[in-house]
Amino acid sequence: MITTLDRIRTKKNVKVVDVLGGWGLRRHVSQLGIHPGDILTVLRHAAMGGPILIMIHGSQIAIGRGMASHISVEDAE
Repeated sequence: MITTLDRIRTKKNVKVVDVLGGWGLRRHVSQLGIHPGDILTVLRHAAMGGPILIMIHGSQIAIGRGMASHISVEDAE
C-alpha cells in the first residue's frame, strides 16, 4: 500500500516510490540523498508536529512534516 512518509510509524522500513512536488522540492529531497527506490527507516517523530528523523544510507536526517507529506513510500518488507 502506498502512503506518505509523514504517516509511517516509528521503527518501520519503507521504500521510496516517488517525490510529489515541484522541481525545487524534488531537487532538495535529492540533495538529502532520498531517491525513488531507496529504503529508509523512520526512527522518531518529534512531538507537537515537529520533524521526522529518518535513517537513509547510514545517515540520520530530520525532515519536516510538510516535506515528508510529499514523499510517497510503500512497505519495504
